[in-house]
Amino acid sequence: MDRRKLVTLTNLCMITKGDKILVIDRQKKDWPGFTFPGGHVEDDESIVDSVIREVKEETGLNIQNPKLCGVKDWVNSDGSRYIVFLYTCNTFTGDIISSNEGNVSWIKREDFLKLKLSVDMDVLIRVFEDPDITEFYYQKINEEWNIHLK
Repeated sequence: MDRRKLVTLTNLCMITKGDKILVIDRQKKDWPGFTFPGGHVEDDESIVDSVIREVKEETGLNIQNPKLCGVKDWVNSDGSRYIVFLYTCNTFTGDIISSNEGNVSWIKREDFLKLKLSVDMDVLIRVFEDPDITEFYYQKINEEWNIHLK
């Protein structure tokens, strides 16, 4: 039995500075709204190196020692799997700059849920903040995507 599956690897990073978090207002039509910086893991790149690179490209910040706090994952209709490695970080250098990915800004954590968030970021934030939750899993049941936090 062949157990190999096509897997897409990506990352997101919640960067904190005191009582503030860094958000990006994505302009992509397929994923608009406020979220955290992140992106795809390139060929022959470590997952940690990918989150460091993506944060630099999207925000201008050089992060150090990002901490893996969980994963977001789902199985697509073709059987492939999509995995998002979730990181937190509070150590960085540089000044924020916006990119073609969207406008970047610091907001107070208490204001996060008031923003027009990207899909399911209001639930995903729990994985970043609750050490007892390490997985956000989408499961498709009867054409509906259901969220399971584990």
